[in-house]
Amino acid sequence: MRRRPDLPFADRVDAGRRLGRLLRHLGGTDVVVLGLPRGGVPVAFEVAGALGAPLDVIVVRKLGFPFQPELAMGAIGEAGCEVLDLDSIAREGVSADEVRAVERRERGELEARVRRLRGARERLDLTGLTAVIVDDGIATGATARVACQVARLQGAARVVVATPVAPSSAADALDAADEVAVLESPEPFVAVGRWYRDFTPVSDEEVSALLAKTSRRAPTRGHPDD
Repeated sequence: MRRRPDLPFADRVDAGRRLGRLLRHLGGTDVVVLGLPRGGVPVAFEVAGALGAPLDVIVVRKLGFPFQPELAMGAIGEAGCEVLDLDSIAREGVSADEVRAVERRERGELEARVRRLRGARERLDLTGLTAVIVDDGIATGATARVACQVARLQGAARVVVATPVAPSSAADALDAADEVAVLESPEPFVAVGRWYRDFTPVSDEEVSALLAKTSRRAPTRGHPDD
């Protein structure tokens, strides 16, 4: 693939370092950086390093309608978190049993993915902290919006969404965040990978390695009651 030198970001490391500089005002506060797997984690690793904050993943799964799985009726996260679009569920006549069946299936997929990414490490406690949710780019904002809701359900006192690149229209979908930090908002947007010279896919193994590395690099902040 031909690399274009005029693109804003060399790769996710470059983007993460630049995003970390943009977020320096958060340094010294009680912050946890949460990468959206997979591509958001290398960016989040650099942000966590810049802020001296611990790094974790925030894993969410869409709950699709039984008759149209690609259309979301809600989403789930760890620790039993669930976000449902009750108006849409009622309008489409989906029963409580059908919702629970989809939730059970997706819960199994979510837990399997968490095990692959985090291994034996515990999820970081967000209670009373600022959660900085990082992705390598945002197209529609739907996943980041759900991640914000899940972080709040997990106890975050404040939620920041940070990304190197997003269209200006994505801000409307991120009203669940207290703050949105974006380095570049090009138009026309086209796709996230369009704005990186190197947008190589990130594997589960790479995510797991970055989480292990950051656990040695940055101390985990204590629970407020510790």
